[in-house]
Amino acid sequence: MKDKSTVYVDLHVHSTASDGSFSPREVVIKAKSRGLQAIALTDHDTVDGLEEALAAGKEVGLEVIPGIEISAEHEPGSMHILGYFIDFRNRRLAERLQVLQRARAERNPQIIAKLRRLGIDITLEEVAAVSGSGQMGRPHIARVLLNKGYVADLHEAFERYIGNSGPAYVRKFRFPPQEAIGLINDSGGVASLAHPFTLQYTSIQHFKMILGQLRDWGLVGLEVYYPEHSADMQETFIRLAEEWGLLCTGGSDFHGANKPGIELGQVRQQRFMTYKLVEKLKAKLGRKI
Repeated sequence: MKDKSTVYVDLHVHSTASDGSFSPREVVIKAKSRGLQAIALTDHDTVDGLEEALAAGKEVGLEVIPGIEISAEHEPGSMHILGYFIDFRNRRLAERLQVLQRARAERNPQIIAKLRRLGIDITLEEVAAVSGSGQMGRPHIARVLLNKGYVADLHEAFERYIGNSGPAYVRKFRFPPQEAIGLINDSGGVASLAHPFTLQYTSIQHFKMILGQLRDWGLVGLEVYYPEHSADMQETFIRLAEEWGLLCTGGSDFHGANKPGIELGQVRQQRFMTYKLVEKLKAKLGRKI
């Protein structure tokens, strides 16, 4: 491998196994074509795409890190915990993820019912057709609203109808953050807090308290490189990661067509995530990968 400072990676990628528009195999091929050396497939609350992605990675010569993004409670709002190098066949992990899948399956019809009460002609079958073989969720509902002309784009679907403040919103069941982190650690992985700018906190001091608690529960990383982090935010998160002894991670949060304008391996039109991030994660594991 060439100089690690010029080898690029993306540690936050989604596929059709959750709410991305490319299959796991397609994501891998696209990452390879963009010159990336490694990606972490981190679908929401599922590991269903990992086997396909790993096989594709071996085929095309791309390192695929088995990952996940687990939804966790945070008042107010929520937080997402990224897991890297997990044993995706871990029995306990699979059992607990089934709980989230069942909750998601129960939530979707409730959202559809609210939309229908608002006069929108939409069915669960239409959403299932859009989601394909992956798990159904709000992005697929948004896609149906767009396809049927109720909204001009996916952003409007969330803003007007199904976002957290929308009239068709239904609260999502999530794990406590300590359980999400514990599941990742117990399956042999390392945990990182995703897109911290989305976390609702009252001050930097409050955020430090949150970070300290998460670290005590086993968090080892903070996603500092992210498309929606401004340069100032990024520098602040880098300083906080150093202060709390956390690794800096980063990724595009690529969803394909379901999150327009985001490209694999890029943050604010630049490539920040080099292979050195992967090496540091591997070193944290303390075992050979």
